[in-house]
Amino acid sequence: MFVRLCQHSFHIFDLLLLSAALTILVYILLPHRFALRYDYIDKERMEDALLAVTTSNISSQQAIDCTYKETLADSKFVYDAFHREKILRGEEIRLGGEYQPEECRARYSTAIIVPYRDRQEQLAAFLNYMHNYLRLQQIHYRIFVVEQSDRKPFNRAMLFNIGAKVANSYGFPCLILHDVDLMPLNSGQIYACTTLPRHMSSALDSWRFHLPYRTLFGGVVAISTSQFKMINGMSNLYHGWGGEDDDLYERLKVLSIEICRFDPAYSEYTMLKHKHEIPNENRMALLRSASLRMHTDGLNSLAYKEVERKMHSLFTLILVET
Repeated sequence: MFVRLCQHSFHIFDLLLLSAALTILVYILLPHRFALRYDYIDKERMEDALLAVTTSNISSQQAIDCTYKETLADSKFVYDAFHREKILRGEEIRLGGEYQPEECRARYSTAIIVPYRDRQEQLAAFLNYMHNYLRLQQIHYRIFVVEQSDRKPFNRAMLFNIGAKVANSYGFPCLILHDVDLMPLNSGQIYACTTLPRHMSSALDSWRFHLPYRTLFGGVVAISTSQFKMINGMSNLYHGWGGEDDDLYERLKVLSIEICRFDPAYSEYTMLKHKHEIPNENRMALLRSASLRMHTDGLNSLAYKEVERKMHSLFTLILVET
């Protein structure tokens, strides 16, 4: 069988051979772009890896601590219509999007920080599903939505910094930096911090549930507040799409802080369809200087105007000008 390309005929076998050769060449030149195998924490070690730390105002009225072994052991697919379409038992959620279980004392307090602008449909879907999802885990959590009100290129990393600063003022020891268009599929991905910063969304459906490269550290990330302060947060210079997650990884690398991941079966996420942001044309140049800037560009250089802080029924809104 022959295929005709650009006025030349090629045998299909020759094309297959050329394709295989190109694949091998790319693999040799860019091995870090193929992460078919990577280290992860298996099911038996997950609970030991979690940081059992809460805010100081967690109620001590409950006589017993919540347990998480069953949540981890019985992880199951929950991204179904029942959990997605509406809020279940909405009276359990406090003003500002906060929840803590009443039948036991939560061992984990987590601030979920969501950078946001002009994605109302996605935010509504996120809030419905995530409140239903998170309450299955018996953790103490609060959802902070940090909205960029100006029309400058979207600055996702700066919004994470702002959210981290606000969450810290509420005493949260654990931060989960969460894109609004990502949803966890299985119930066992505990929304708490681990000893090492954790890449939570390592098995994404848009990547066919494979990790594109081992140093990827974005989408959904768990990091303790103390570690986030240690690396001076994220860069404030990434205006537009791309680069800020790799910059974050470089900051951790400079301080020899490794990252971890859970078993891929626990790390499966789906990505909602969305319009992509304008790419940051300067991102590669910024990345080359990431390690040099980290001590002067971040939490300690954060400059913004807080336009409004409002307690909604399902989240705390931080409206800002960047």
